[in-house]
Amino acid sequence: MIDTLIAAFVTLLVVIDPPGVVPIFAALTGDATPAERRRMALRGSVIGAGILLAFALGGEVLLRLLGIGLPAFRIAGGILLLLLSVEMVMAKHSGLRATTSDEEEEGSARADITVFPLAIPLIAGPGAMTSIVLLMGRADDLAGKAMILGVLSAVLAIMLACLLLTGPVMRLLGVTGINVISRVAGIVLAALAVQFIVDGIRAAWPGV
Repeated sequence: MIDTLIAAFVTLLVVIDPPGVVPIFAALTGDATPAERRRMALRGSVIGAGILLAFALGGEVLLRLLGIGLPAFRIAGGILLLLLSVEMVMAKHSGLRATTSDEEEEGSARADITVFPLAIPLIAGPGAMTSIVLLMGRADDLAGKAMILGVLSAVLAIMLACLLLTGPVMRLLGVTGINVISRVAGIVLAALAVQFIVDGIRAAWPGV
């Protein structure tokens, strides 16, 4: 169980990527007052958490309604996370984790970035939504699912702390430090993504 929780924590921490969101948040709120920045950080985190919680609790039901088996979703999700890890290692933005240039331009023109692009896709992006559904699907019982939700809460708390401490975090890490952390985390995520794919293949074809 401890190994599962550690893997869940690492997966969500890497995919949601609090240090990587900080410079984007700082750029989009450059003209905001400290009070406005704190308000957007709090509201964005709450909305993002609500979206991820909805996927965590209702993701499997939605898959069943669509006629999609969990093994297929594990394979597809693993491929998506693998692409995300390549993006992180190569420092290329595809929109899976960060905003695209068009989204950044639209977001910078808005007075309030709470919902877009902060809550979606910076906090509750496709990678995070996929990850939480996969992790909840791997939990065997209610206690395991509750622990996964606890891990999600911890990662979101780290995200909120980073957003509230945007200035100090940027001064401490700098652009180079954030890029180094992102690349190392990308390598770890690649290994976790391959494990998701392997688990999906084994569940779909037990004889493999």
